[in-house]
Amino acid sequence: MFTKIDLCSMALLKLGEKPIQSFADDSAAAQLARTLFDPITDSLIASHPWRFATQVFELAKTDDGDFVIPSNVLRIIKCPGQMQNGRISAPQDTIKIVALTRVAPESYPSYFVSLLATKLAMDFCVPMTGDHNVFRMLAALYETEYASAKFIDSTTTTSANIEDFSLVNTRF
Repeated sequence: MFTKIDLCSMALLKLGEKPIQSFADDSAAAQLARTLFDPITDSLIASHPWRFATQVFELAKTDDGDFVIPSNVLRIIKCPGQMQNGRISAPQDTIKIVALTRVAPESYPSYFVSLLATKLAMDFCVPMTGDHNVFRMLAALYETEYASAKFIDSTTTTSANIEDFSLVNTRF
């Protein structure tokens, strides 16, 4: 499985640069990777309801009368209440939310690894190389990989059977 360093090194290799050994390396590439990896990854995970990053949370009301959104949540997909300032207001005592969360790089599926490496290369490109033509080429590759990754992600599991649906039941 891949680490943050592996993913940043893959991105640098796509740019024709040398890979890094650590975020503490004294190089522009390491400084760029250290600064940009987490925000770029969080943004990419939040951009689409990836199955590998989707989690259901059951929240209980706090003493303040609202619900606290867990710190690893990047984006809430489904929520039965009103969200404001990292909290949810709802009349119930417990609620379930569906959210996109931070995931360790070791758990990324291969289609997401490739997409993230291309996104990192795209964002590293201009500061590292100053080459806008390479940036445009990477942006086009990113769009293609993004569409492909979304398709693969959406078809990785089968949809649930319809257990209780009146139109199906009347047929039998």
